Amino acid sequence: MNPNTFPTKGNLILAKNSLALARQGYDLMDKKRNILMREIMGLISQASDIQGEIDKTFREAYALLQKANIEMGIHLVEEISFSVPVEESVRIKTRSVMGTEIPLVEYKPKGQIPTYAFYSTTHSLDEAKIAFEKVKDLTIRLSMIENAAVRLATNIKKTQKRANALKNITIPMYESLTKSIQNALEEKDREEFTRLKVIKRMQGK
Repeated sequence: MNPNTFPTKGNLILAKNSLALARQGYDLMDKKRNILMREIMGLISQASDIQGEIDKTFREAYALLQKANIEMGIHLVEEISFSVPVEESVRIKTRSVMGTEIPLVEYKPKGQIPTYAFYSTTHSLDEAKIAFEKVKDLTIRLSMIENAAVRLATNIKKTQKRANALKNITIPMYESLTKSIQNALEEKDREEFTRLKVIKRMQGK
């Protein structure tokens, strides 16, 4: 038998303190969940806007690339594509939102300076390059937002689970324990009062 369930005033104080702590913990979990939900809803809205912009820019970029292939020839465009440098300026940092590490992407575009000669290319290739640069920028932003949303969703799930455990298990348990100890102590006081009255009456006789 758990000694904390014995009906004593000390155990009653412990049970009330534990109940207050559990309620405080639930309030904190509930606030944390609401903050994370607002954060993720904002990210979802941003991701939707960026995804729409990416789809539109991709279509434009591929149309321009197709035009360049027709005007210059696929093989020449393919050779020029080999001159495109590997992107190495992306850096990942993090920020904390209620204990959730959110990625922050630092990216420095290298500008719109072509890596090919103008005399052997057409204007459509320049436009395609600019469009694909924009797609790259948007994709980097979208990846950061989607990664953050996944991490927030995972933390929201954990927070919801803890809040439910406090609300449905821990708090009712301490409420029941507090009530049972209070009832036992009140019954004990009544018995003690009755016993004292009987003793006093017997002494009076």
